[in-house]
Amino acid sequence: MPFISLRWQDIPDIFIVAFVIYRVLMLLVGTRAMQLLRGLLIIGFIGAIANILELRTLSWIIGKVLGAFIIVIPILFQPELRHMLEELGKGHLWRSDTENKSADIRAEHLTKSLIYCKNQRIGALCVLQRNTSLKEVWRTAIPLKSDITEELLISIFWPGTPLHDGAVVLDQESILAASCYLPLTEKADISRWYGTRHRAALGVTEMTDAYAFVVSEERGEITIAVGGVLSKPLTDNQVRSICNHYFSFEGKKESNFMSRLREEIQHKWPGGNTNE
Repeated sequence: MPFISLRWQDIPDIFIVAFVIYRVLMLLVGTRAMQLLRGLLIIGFIGAIANILELRTLSWIIGKVLGAFIIVIPILFQPELRHMLEELGKGHLWRSDTENKSADIRAEHLTKSLIYCKNQRIGALCVLQRNTSLKEVWRTAIPLKSDITEELLISIFWPGTPLHDGAVVLDQESILAASCYLPLTEKADISRWYGTRHRAALGVTEMTDAYAFVVSEERGEITIAVGGVLSKPLTDNQVRSICNHYFSFEGKKESNFMSRLREEIQHKWPGGNTNE
């Protein structure tokens, strides 16, 4: 067997080609094109077996069928191919499109549930776990490990339900637990307008790097606690921006976005932790 010479350039070449093929396949997952690809692989496998066994008629038929598919595929799957090229142009070839879409969906579900609770005057407390684990908080609560959906979050906070009391703890992937009881802040300069939920939000963010959304059922307002400081009421767009940031790949890092938010809470929104 002759020796196959391998240049150093061939190594990155192989890895790049393999990565591109992998990313293209990931873009095709869940589409009709992926089902077609499986079918072509099966036909190709049968064709290879036919060649090995020298089944000339079957090999000729499979060869003609595969040749015809080269012309038919761009016509039948024009929408899928266009979508794949669009995603490639957006740069999604280099990151998981499925993860990005899932993160956007989770952020939107959390945003809508908070806004719904605000509009319906339903009290809610959502703690977003970051780098510091909150296992000590939720291990004695009701574990869920469920998908983050608007309907489930609203059902949890709906008055009269068994899980209504306490907080919900989430991470970037799921709802970890409900009916969680948090440590209360020991600050004495808390506004008299803030109740137990706000004190609990301050307490957990004093001890950890978590974020805590609070929905006031009395005033119909959404606030967020960061670093032991409570913001003034947030607009719907501000809530959406914070949720999008949290569920993005930067959610566990102290990015410029959250640094600015922390600074605004501490300096521009002093009403969050004073006696008003």
